[in-house]
Amino acid sequence: MTFWDIFLSIFWFMLLFAWIWLLITILADIFRDHELSGWGKALWVLFIIVVPWLGALVYLIARGRSMNERALAQAQRQDQVFRQYVQDAAGNQSSAADELAKLAILRDQGAISEQEFAHAKAKLLGTPSPGSAAAQPGRQAPVR
Repeated sequence: MTFWDIFLSIFWFMLLFAWIWLLITILADIFRDHELSGWGKALWVLFIIVVPWLGALVYLIARGRSMNERALAQAQRQDQVFRQYVQDAAGNQSSAADELAKLAILRDQGAISEQEFAHAKAKLLGTPSPGSAAAQPGRQAPVR
C-alpha cells in the first residue's frame, strides 16, 4: 500500500463521515420544522433515502436558509432557558445575612428564645454555639 493509497483512503473516510453528518443534520432539521406537514416530512425523508446525494443537495438549496434560521432560533431558546435557570438558581438562595435577619425578627417577636437564637446563629455561621462543649475553654468537644 502506497502513501497515495493511504491518503485516498483517508479522503474517502472523511467524505463518508461528512455525508453521515450532513444526513443526520438534514433529518434532524426535517423533524424539527413545525411548519412542514407530516406528508412533506415523509416525502423529504423518502427523497433523501432513495436518492441520497441529490436529495441532500436539493434540500440544502431549497431549505438551507430556513434550516439556518431554525437552528439559530433553537440555540436562542436553549440560551434563554439556561439563563432563566441560572437566574432562578442564583436568586433562590438566601445569604447568611438574610437568615440572620429572619432569626433576629423571630427573636424580637418572642417566637424563639435568646439561647435558641444564639444556637441557630452559631449553626448558620459554622461556629460552635455558646453553650456547647467546644466553645468552653479547657474542654474538648466529644468525638463522634
